[in-house]
Amino acid sequence: METKVLLPTNEHIAYAARLIESGEVVGMPTETVYGLAASAFDEAAVEKIFLAKGRPQDNPLIVHIDSIDMLPMLTNRVPEIAKQLAERFWPGPLTMIFEKSDRVPLAVTAGLSTVAVRCPSHKVAQALIRESGLPLAAPSANRSGAPSPTTANHVYNDLNGKIPVILDGGACTYGLESTVVLLKEDAVVLLRPGAVTVEMLRETVPHVTVDDGVLHEIKAGTQALSPGMMHRHYSPKTNVIILDAPLSSFVSFVNSHADERVGALVFSGEESMLKVPCVTYGAADDVMMQAKLLFGSLRAVDKLGVDTIYARMPQRDGMGLAIYNRLLRAAGFEVVRL
Repeated sequence: METKVLLPTNEHIAYAARLIESGEVVGMPTETVYGLAASAFDEAAVEKIFLAKGRPQDNPLIVHIDSIDMLPMLTNRVPEIAKQLAERFWPGPLTMIFEKSDRVPLAVTAGLSTVAVRCPSHKVAQALIRESGLPLAAPSANRSGAPSPTTANHVYNDLNGKIPVILDGGACTYGLESTVVLLKEDAVVLLRPGAVTVEMLRETVPHVTVDDGVLHEIKAGTQALSPGMMHRHYSPKTNVIILDAPLSSFVSFVNSHADERVGALVFSGEESMLKVPCVTYGAADDVMMQAKLLFGSLRAVDKLGVDTIYARMPQRDGMGLAIYNRLLRAAGFEVVRL
């Protein structure tokens, strides 16, 4: 089967919706990353997502809806705090975790009694949900563990022959997956950072805590409450090591290893200081561009022909926390402090 890459015309969106209604999976753009979408109510279709990606069965999926009006299809309880967050951040890159209704198969939730839900702002994703009339379970549309796809070409390179159609909505706006929060009575717990930052959440909810799994590896056997927490994620084939160091120390260290088949993942302009092959991921003072370019840059490092990539440490607040979270998992939590 050759996977078709189609522009998101009304005709092609209707075609993709019919495929979803018939139990197929479709690559769709969102403002975060490209998703691999199937009906959240069709267990057999959801299984096709796991099969196409090679995704572990204990990793829950996020369900996408076109408005808060769809929530009662997925949960019997919408806490007041969820309504406040939805009013501020939906449509957009925020995922909230709810008690699931009986309609949601356990295959979607990895056996959990909760379901992760978000309302994407991308017009193509919204149109596909509306046209199908279904909430769509949709993890990132890549090989499991590989860097997430931010263009239709990334999806095609990973999944050609495994899915019938990819709707090409252009490059994703944010380039990192959505923020995921667990809802409490008057507080939220951040399970995965994204474009909706801790600081932004605190403007709406006074009590925001960050789960230990954001910056540390979860122990084996622990149930992941959110996608992106449990398994090694976002990894190129090349070994990635983060260097926690000032630029001068980073340059000295990497150049001293220049004859050892190493490369570097650095900020724009820094590559001229290094004696090794480099890939850049945005300017040091532009976290939004870093986020947008990170996954594409992680894919690009495999073309350098090196064994190890030393990565520059991003800032660890605001959107920088999300970038650092993804880099940590790409590096298998290997950080060298100089």
